[in-house]
Amino acid sequence: MLRGLLDRLYAAGFVLAALALVTIAGLVLVQVLGRVIDKTLLAIGQEPVGIAITSLSELGGFLFVGAVFLALAGTLRSGGHVRVTLLIHSVPPSAARMLSGVALLLALGLCSFALYSAGVQARDSWAFNAVSFGMAKFPLWVPQTVMVVGLGLFWVALLDEFVTLLRGSVPSFQQAEDGKGVQDGH
Repeated sequence: MLRGLLDRLYAAGFVLAALALVTIAGLVLVQVLGRVIDKTLLAIGQEPVGIAITSLSELGGFLFVGAVFLALAGTLRSGGHVRVTLLIHSVPPSAARMLSGVALLLALGLCSFALYSAGVQARDSWAFNAVSFGMAKFPLWVPQTVMVVGLGLFWVALLDEFVTLLRGSVPSFQQAEDGKGVQDGH
């Protein structure tokens, strides 16, 4: 039951990340079409409509950061994060498991620090009504909260993989890497 819930959470992060990227593409498309329409109208002697999305680059940046952070957990579980496996593949399996466990613990520590820091920053942005610097004033706590959610999902995924390793099973990222032929230094 818990496995299914966690897998759905990781999948939801992927879906939200994909939606953020689709939104970026849609906004850029509207901006480009607006420019084409305006140039066409000017070319035929008409007044341009002026279709423009205010602070598109800033909004696109927020959406992109959201996509990256929301996809962290699912990417870990699918073996998509870059890992240097040269050392792990050159030691006996028991030592490799220990090294993987140490790496997961270090990652959990770093992720905990990042999660805490991002949470404090989001809370402060909320408390002080901090807004972005562009023409359109976006409340900064919104994209920062998305970062916190993404880091929270990543933290859970790291813990999930660590517990899997402690139980003597093969972590999902290792299964995915093995399925892709990422073994023995290949």
